[in-house]
Amino acid sequence: MSGAKKRILLVEDDKSMGYLLKDTLENYGFELTHYTDGQSAYSAFKLNAFDLCLLDVMMPVMDGFTLAKKIRKISETVPIVFLTAKALKEDRIEGFKIGADDYVTKPFSVEELALRIKAILKRGVITPQLQPTLSFSECTLDITNLTLVCNNELRQLTQKEADLLALFIRNQNVLMKRAFILNEVWKDDNYFVGRSLDVFISKLRKYLKDDSNIQIVNIHGAGYRFEVKV
Repeated sequence: MSGAKKRILLVEDDKSMGYLLKDTLENYGFELTHYTDGQSAYSAFKLNAFDLCLLDVMMPVMDGFTLAKKIRKISETVPIVFLTAKALKEDRIEGFKIGADDYVTKPFSVEELALRIKAILKRGVITPQLQPTLSFSECTLDITNLTLVCNNELRQLTQKEADLLALFIRNQNVLMKRAFILNEVWKDDNYFVGRSLDVFISKLRKYLKDDSNIQIVNIHGAGYRFEVKV
């Protein structure tokens, strides 16, 4: 990785696992700060800047989901990856609802985790040649600052929300297949990421509900069409 090392907040109560992850991921060029409970990690997050949060779900004092919700109140854009020994569908969906960027089930390959982290951090980089702002109906999306203005109301978006909305705007009034959307925004089209898409669609509909000229239409069994009346 070029330039300054990306700083990762690692929260893992298993000290052996924490040391292993810290040592291995630092060999991949990351800088890790390790905490063994959610409360200590939250205190650190409030005082320091991190490029990504790697959170165990089951932890003492404060679990990973609670910690993620608190982190999201401070930053809606910092990527969050959950680590868990639980493979329950409900837990994965809960994680994505909070705003997780990925969900890794133990045991896992640290090499694969490193590649996932690199992919997530790369997705957060705005491509220079793309328009920094996109206008549609009575709304404007600022991709650089992750803001949406509709009917003079300003809303702060997460990176994923902005990426998804930008994709819709650039392909308005055209049917986009679910697999295409998932691969463009999440670089993956598995079942759990698909459920995450449904959550983000609901959020965008809520943000745009006051503009009657905009509609996100679900084409059953096919995908979505972002309809904007001229």
